[in-house]
Amino acid sequence: MSKSGTRLPTPPRSAPQPDIRRGGPARAVADLLPDIGGAAFRRFGFVQQSIVSRWAEIVGPRFAEVSSPESIRFPRGKREEGTLTLVVRGAHGPMMQHVAPELIERINRFFGYPAIAKLAFRQGALAAPAPTRAAPPSLKPVSAEIGDSLRAIADPEFRAVLEALAAGVATSRGAPVVASAAESDPA
Repeated sequence: MSKSGTRLPTPPRSAPQPDIRRGGPARAVADLLPDIGGAAFRRFGFVQQSIVSRWAEIVGPRFAEVSSPESIRFPRGKREEGTLTLVVRGAHGPMMQHVAPELIERINRFFGYPAIAKLAFRQGALAAPAPTRAAPPSLKPVSAEIGDSLRAIADPEFRAVLEALAAGVATSRGAPVVASAAESDPA
């Protein structure tokens, strides 16, 4: 009430607020899995299957006999400059520490970017070595000049693909001829 005794008008009431759900709108399980799976993979140091199965190709047979990749840990939110933990057999740890810069270079060449910045070593027994894959044979023999230039390629599968491509190019005659649909239709 005012001083004069008249009633003041009451302000209009706003519409009642709907219940706000704490979790927000429903989300698909597939949207949640990267977060859940990522935490589990970070915890257990998930190593890509290819680095484990191709370890002998990456570091060479001498180092593959005495070491095995165990886990890769990356800085939070990054996929580079990680730490690769290796299990090393017996007293080979000092030798592996000595050649660590060369191993890091080979591993990063395998990944194609600077994925590993540091190696950590743990002494232990190695699991049975992964079976090595034989490179697929070339379909046709490659000329000596092309074969010599491909010897520097370390990956045998990639080398075989390039040899097959070079052999295909060598056997072709000129540029390919592309016929239009009207020319190829005899109707």
